[in-house]
Amino acid sequence: MIRVLLADDQNLVRAGFKSILDGEADITVVGAAADGEAALGLAAELRPDVVLMDIRMPRLDGLAATRRILGDPRLAGVKVIILTTFDLDEYVYGALRAGASGFLVKDTEPTELIHGVRVVARGDALLAPSVTRRLIAEFAGRVTRPEPSPRLNSLTEREREVMTLVAAGLSNDEIARRLVLSPATAKTHVSRIMTKVDARDRAQLVVLAYEAAMVTPRWTQPG
Repeated sequence: MIRVLLADDQNLVRAGFKSILDGEADITVVGAAADGEAALGLAAELRPDVVLMDIRMPRLDGLAATRRILGDPRLAGVKVIILTTFDLDEYVYGALRAGASGFLVKDTEPTELIHGVRVVARGDALLAPSVTRRLIAEFAGRVTRPEPSPRLNSLTEREREVMTLVAAGLSNDEIARRLVLSPATAKTHVSRIMTKVDARDRAQLVVLAYEAAMVTPRWTQPG
């Protein structure tokens, strides 16, 4: 059973998401918070598998709450999906950098919400490549880039090639075809890269690749 915590300051949003998710046999909403401080407390108490986190909330915004949840070793198994009204939201970029596993716009279809929760719960990143690349390309060009992680120096040439393809939005199967590898080998490369650079998931690999200029920021039209 996938245990979900909702964090949003709008009652109707919380009620709507709860109704959608509780209708699934493999998902249950274990708690709901109206602000970031309450979300922190409930995350520590309930240890959910997935937190659906609104960005703009009173007392403590979703970005700060995400950083604190994902920075707490006691909550190492908790995944965060960012909820936003706009797909180009500077706070979303910050949340992805902080370790969020992806994001959803609030007017997403119910089937996409359910799919997103399941994807993140099983340990994958919720990457809608067209929107995610567009968002990261936009904001990677606006913010001051941090120094590339020294951990990137430990990557082999093949691993850097694979990481670049991850940043381009390719799946493991697509990477395998591009590099003439087996899907299992491509998956092994991605897992090894995440371990070497200390990334929680593919979303962080995308952010790190853009910040290290392994790929060139550019606009990508929504698919």
